[in-house]
Amino acid sequence: MNWTIWEKIESELSRRGIKPILAVVPDNQDAKLMVGEARENFWECVRRWQHIGWTIGLHGYQHRYVTQQSGIVGLNARSEFAGLLALEQENKLRQGLAIFERERVHADTWIAPAHSFDLATLQSLRLLGIRVISDGFHVLPYVDADGMQWVPQQLWQFVLKSYGVWTICYHHNSWSSADLDQFRMDLDRYAKQISSMQQIVEQYQHRQMGLLDVLAWRITFGEIQLRGALGPIKTRLMALIKRTSKTISAQ
Repeated sequence: MNWTIWEKIESELSRRGIKPILAVVPDNQDAKLMVGEARENFWECVRRWQHIGWTIGLHGYQHRYVTQQSGIVGLNARSEFAGLLALEQENKLRQGLAIFERERVHADTWIAPAHSFDLATLQSLRLLGIRVISDGFHVLPYVDADGMQWVPQQLWQFVLKSYGVWTICYHHNSWSSADLDQFRMDLDRYAKQISSMQQIVEQYQHRQMGLLDVLAWRITFGEIQLRGALGPIKTRLMALIKRTSKTISAQ
């Protein structure tokens, strides 16, 4: 990964006592994630992060998309798991967990590549002892009918919210110095509102899924889809405004 940026991120988190969720790929085979030199002490770092209370998420197996299924969450039409036979999914998860076990790392939660997994994935996760999922567009964590605890992940940047539990997903490999500066400012602004995954899991371990969770999922997902649809329009509009501004200035 981008270790130069990561070391600065880690320093900012540690300085403030913030305990993040880290998505770890057991056997990365995705060339898009190979942006820096591999480090011999990677797993030593993972063990240290877990030792100080940071949450380690099993982020798939090899991060290789092999289907065009969006799965339960429905966000991205690509997946390492959704659409595959249950036994094939189970074997992938077993291989990933075997690497974790070899490296003395425990998977605290499941974080699916591209947010894509299906009922067969959940069945295999239960079988293998993973019962916390970092995903979904509901507003509060809940435990479903099969005993899986869902902790929502609905944001990709800090946004002021008056209610609910919100997880922000960051991909730091392409960060610039400006992104890092914004991250620092956001941590300073929201530090008192940031909880650890462990705190959230304990606080909501008995909350059952209700109708409001279903409605919140649909509303939040609809907002995300709308922002995605408006994104290209906004880009074109800003380009048009910029060109118009240049024309006026030239006159």
